[in-house]
Amino acid sequence: MSRRRVVLLGATGSIGTQAIEVVRAHPDRFEVVGLAAGRDADTLARQAGELGVTRVALSDRAAAARLRDHAPGLEVLDGPEAAATLAATDADLVINGITGSIGLAPTLAALEAGTPVALANKESLIVGGQLVVAAAEGAGGRASHLIPVDSEHSALAQCLRSGRDSEVARLVLTASGGPFRGRQRAHLAEVTPEDALAHPTWAMGPVITVNSATLVNKGLELLEAHLLFAVGLDRLDVVVHPQSVVHSMVEFVDGSTIAQLSPPDMRLPIQLAMAWPERLDHAFAACDWTTAGELTFEPVDHTTFPALELAREAGRRGGAHPAVYNAANEVAVAAFLAGELAFLDLPGVLAATLERYTATDPTPPRDLAEVQAIDAHARELAAATLRRGPR
Repeated sequence: MSRRRVVLLGATGSIGTQAIEVVRAHPDRFEVVGLAAGRDADTLARQAGELGVTRVALSDRAAAARLRDHAPGLEVLDGPEAAATLAATDADLVINGITGSIGLAPTLAALEAGTPVALANKESLIVGGQLVVAAAEGAGGRASHLIPVDSEHSALAQCLRSGRDSEVARLVLTASGGPFRGRQRAHLAEVTPEDALAHPTWAMGPVITVNSATLVNKGLELLEAHLLFAVGLDRLDVVVHPQSVVHSMVEFVDGSTIAQLSPPDMRLPIQLAMAWPERLDHAFAACDWTTAGELTFEPVDHTTFPALELAREAGRRGGAHPAVYNAANEVAVAAFLAGELAFLDLPGVLAATLERYTATDPTPPRDLAEVQAIDAHARELAAATLRRGPR
């Protein structure tokens, strides 16, 4: 069996480094042919040397220049379009582990080249919406060319194997609840970035960890599931499950519910996405059902965490509204991490930006340039909201 040739975007981040662990565990199954990162040239050089990669990309031009000086044998792409150029490489799979809306262009580039994408960059779907879906359909099909990496969507994909589309009643996403599960709104007034970054279950990057604390991440996942699986927003639910063992569930029309369970270890869904639709015979972690334990579920407290319903509303409005929601959140999270915005004001920035967004045409953007213009406009609106105050 030939090895699957993989391009890894976001190689130095959490998803990227864990994907490399999967490659180490299966050197006979995977060959990395390209690596991309933002500015961490040192880590990227080490990874390239270990994996025998000769073509890399860095969005930071200064970091790329340093890498060329110290590793003359490497082909180094640089600049904002470098990851998209690398994504169009002849390969069998592109893993998109980039954080943020900048991941959209590489996703489209890979799909337009006919390459399946293992998608950890949920913002690609949130911001690009129907552009990404159409590109996947043109490349060979949504199911075969958009392979979920997020644990929740990987779980849904696995559970959906249990029945036909016509038999599916609802999709249920689980949420850990983040570091502030069970707290009332009044108890969150003095939350610091350090508090928000102390996730009880997962080790992730700062933006996604803050998003987990506000439940914005679950809102983005709700919108992503809507697009990945072509299921209406009214058939998507979220439930809090603090143990993070049940990663999501599918309820069927006869009342049966199928759930996917595993320890909270991202290497499992990454490995599954890399080998999809196969399962490989290496378990990084597995549940020990011989020990005592419990699995609990709670409803979402929408009063304390309003960002989730804001995402659903953005999805109902359609058009550019999910992209506006995402852009406003990225601006707000940056301000919060910089100590310029209170935790409780994060959802207010999203709500105010959506209200101030003046576009009335529900038609999705027609191309990447339109998406980028909408994203830039939404960021300007969010920045203006911050200056005025979200309340």
